[in-house]
Amino acid sequence: MESKIEVLSTVKIQHSPELYKIVDNLNRTLKTKDLMFGLALDEKDQNQAIFTIYRT
Repeated sequence: MESKIEVLSTVKIQHSPELYKIVDNLNRTLKTKDLMFGLALDEKDQNQAIFTIYRT
């Protein structure tokens, strides 16, 4: 069975060393709701992070 991942929302925020804790907690808590959260550094500005919400 093929799984499609849909991007629901993306936002750029100021990077913080502990942001990953929030994303990890959201992923653990809401995976049963078919939601997934991602965090990546902006390639052009390492002081910015890109937070993305997906529906799986």
